[in-house]
Amino acid sequence: MAVAATGLAALNGLSACSNTKSPGIQLYTVREEMLADATGTLKKVAAIGFKEIESARSEKGNYYGLSPQEIKKVCGDLGMTLRSGHVHVDGEWEKTLDLASESGQEYLICSSMPTQGQTVDNYQRVAEWFMKNGEECKKRNLKFGYHNHDYEFESENGKVLYDVLLENTDASTVHMELDLGWVKVTGNDPLDYFKRYPGRFPLWHLKDMDPVKKESTEFGKGNLPIVEILENMKLSGLKYFFVEQEEYASSPFESMTYNMAYLNKLKY
Repeated sequence: MAVAATGLAALNGLSACSNTKSPGIQLYTVREEMLADATGTLKKVAAIGFKEIESARSEKGNYYGLSPQEIKKVCGDLGMTLRSGHVHVDGEWEKTLDLASESGQEYLICSSMPTQGQTVDNYQRVAEWFMKNGEECKKRNLKFGYHNHDYEFESENGKVLYDVLLENTDASTVHMELDLGWVKVTGNDPLDYFKRYPGRFPLWHLKDMDPVKKESTEFGKGNLPIVEILENMKLSGLKYFFVEQEEYASSPFESMTYNMAYLNKLKY
């Protein structure tokens, strides 16, 4: 499959295949603020211009102390959609499925490897579990996925462990959320993954990273080729992307305002 054409015209054309004209935010970006005042924080996020929301499990549960119905209504009233959520695959999996169904979200994303072991065998077993999780999600009209960090790009006997997950799961059952910043900081190229596994990455974490500190930073201050990445969203199979930033120059709201302005200038 050929790489999508470059240029601003391509950016405008490719966005028609998904909802990528509405950047999302991973709420881990404003994790402390969500725990302190979930509704007030969502209002500030909406004011910045975000339309798509991805939650993350917290000490107050999957929705920061709100019920699934409450966060759905708050987002809806603010013109936003709770699209996805990061969860753990653990002993409360059935409850997690129930809550996600009640929230109306589309994606349920496993946020990290559920078992330890940087071996091909472990990743093959996890891939099998992910397929079962994905089938369970389908029964509830949910889409199951996995979000990477950096350690998945380690190798055993020359085999990249992340590739084991890709090669042992089906695209219609396990939807990969590619954290572009972590891919880049490991020395890998997200575009290479788009080319080798076209259509496998319907979700992204759009995250710029300082290559020296290995910390997230505001757009344009790290080494992620953001424009080139956006030019190839069709090859990726992108449906939604979520801006995520864990470290900030000043505050998460200032960083998100900066990042949104950066994206708006790209006219993608």
